[in-house]
Amino acid sequence: MHTPTMTVSSSPHLHEKNSTASIMYQVSIALVPALLWGIYVFGFRALLVTIVSIATALLVEYLLGRFSGESTLSDGSALLTGLLVALNMSPSVPLFIPVIASAFAIAVAKWTFGGLGANWANPALAGRIFVFFSFTTPMSSFVTPRTLASAMPDALASATPLSVVKTAISGGSLGMDANALLSEVSYPATAFAQKIAQATGFNAYTIDSFLGNVGGCIGEISALALLIGGVYLLVRKIITWHIPVTYLASVGLFSWIFGGIPGGLGLFGGSFFPPLFTGGLMLGALFMATDYVTSPISAKGQIVYGVGCGFFTFLFRAFGGMPEAVSVSILLMNVITPTIDRFIVPRKFGDTREQRTLAKERKV
Repeated sequence: MHTPTMTVSSSPHLHEKNSTASIMYQVSIALVPALLWGIYVFGFRALLVTIVSIATALLVEYLLGRFSGESTLSDGSALLTGLLVALNMSPSVPLFIPVIASAFAIAVAKWTFGGLGANWANPALAGRIFVFFSFTTPMSSFVTPRTLASAMPDALASATPLSVVKTAISGGSLGMDANALLSEVSYPATAFAQKIAQATGFNAYTIDSFLGNVGGCIGEISALALLIGGVYLLVRKIITWHIPVTYLASVGLFSWIFGGIPGGLGLFGGSFFPPLFTGGLMLGALFMATDYVTSPISAKGQIVYGVGCGFFTFLFRAFGGMPEAVSVSILLMNVITPTIDRFIVPRKFGDTREQRTLAKERKV
């Protein structure tokens, strides 16, 4: 009788069907709805910025791969980095800016630290922050989406709802919440959003921010399109709920409890939902804060990480000098990630409470 033999090999013994390339390409696919909406409302210029950004990322990745003797172009990470850089750009930026951002993201933020898996910061975020502080004016200038072209006053053509509220508060318009401030400066809302607002009681500006009828970066304006991509990633188990849910919930809670203070409304004078649909929060929470390399390993660590991202985002938005601070907040938490992993360690497989108690008694 033949006796089967057992082959013992090195770990890991359990293999995940998703490869690195599969994950990268699926995340890129999940970003397509936001990209298509950005191209629709901002036109050919948005497409051109995206092409330039992705092409630069792929070219730099190829050249560095040839120099180092590694074949890394096919893993999809450079494609995703270039796409994320483009989605974080205003469609009106000069084309040299996405070139610099993508080149910095790949060459400095990724390859300088050892390539994919060794970078301490999300490359796309690093590239975006680098060009934001280097070219603040063009990075903060936006164009009118076609859905608001007929209703947008010239004075607001380059403003986002966040920047309008920030400017109004700093100018002394106190005693009003964000929606009242937007009404005061006549920030427009689409007719569709106004009809939905009348039927549901929600604010028209919040509805337009959710749908994507506001000024902003190419890929950040439609919370709905980003949520579609996020749900796809959750269903495919590419990401888990821990970071995006805690990030969004903490921003909403902090904004509700403390968000009224800058406007003179005191505690619990802010709004929960409007901050979730404005700026780059949805893009950051679903697609950049969830980066495998730069986020904590354990579920508990990811919850701490998400709350930290939410706290810094609210703090910089409400009391800082910039209306938008998602990128900086995530980058700060990227720095803290190793500390979170050091103190929040997942329980070892097969470990029991009795074994831990016995180990403590032996130490004593």
